Amino acid sequence: MSNPFRYYKTSPEIIRLAVMMYVRFPLSLRQVEDLLHERGIDISYETVRAWWNRFGPLFANEIKKKRLASMHGLTQWRWHLGEVFARIGGKTCYLWRAVDHEGEVLKVCVTKQRDRKAALRFLKKTMKRNGSPRVIVTDGLRSYRAAMRELGNDARQETGRWLNNRAENSHQPFRRQERAMAKFRSAKSLQKFVAVHASVHNHFNQQRHLYKRKNFKLNRSTALAEWRQIAA
Repeated sequence: MSNPFRYYKTSPEIIRLAVMMYVRFPLSLRQVEDLLHERGIDISYETVRAWWNRFGPLFANEIKKKRLASMHGLTQWRWHLGEVFARIGGKTCYLWRAVDHEGEVLKVCVTKQRDRKAALRFLKKTMKRNGSPRVIVTDGLRSYRAAMRELGNDARQETGRWLNNRAENSHQPFRRQERAMAKFRSAKSLQKFVAVHASVHNHFNQQRHLYKRKNFKLNRSTALAEWRQIAA
C-alpha cells in the first residue's frame, strides 16, 4: 500500500492522535483542537475535520481486516440486533446495530425506514460479512420477524424482556458522541461516522470488568501500540 501520509506535512503520529481523540471520545472538533494545543500542536478544528474524513475510514478498514482475520473460523453463537432513532435536518432516520455475545459491533446501518425491507437489507449485509449465528436476539419490532421469515431464520429468533440489553447498551457510546457533535447533517455523514466509530470502539474496548488489573493494562497497551502502527 502506498503511503497515505505522503502529501501531509504533519507527522502521522499527530494525525492518528487527532483522529483517535475525535472518534473514540465524546469530543467536538473544537475540543480536540484545544487538547492538541495544550500539547503544543497548533492546528485548526477544520484540519481535524479534514483528517478524520480522510483517514478515519482508512484506519477503520485496517482494523476490520485484522479483526475479521482473527475471527475467521470461530462459531457465531449469538447476535443481538437493535435500532435507535436519529434526527438529521429535522427528519427521523434509523440506526441499526448488530453485536455479538461479547459486545463486538458487527455491523451498523442507517436507513430512512424501519420496515421489513430495511430489516432484510440490514440482515443480509450483516450475514454476508459475518456468516450466520445460531441465535438472533431482537426486540419486539415486527420487521425483524418478517425479514427472518423470508431468510428462513425465524426459528433462530429470540425475543424477551431484558434479553436484548447488550444491543441497547451498545448504542450508548454513539449517543454520547452524537451530543458532542451536535447531531449530523446528512445520512451519508452519519453512516460514515458510525462505521468508523464502531471499528475504533471494537479495537479499544477491553471489557475491563472481565480481567484483572494487570491483564487489562497489558491489553490496553497492546491496543494502543497496534493503533500507532495503523497505516505505518
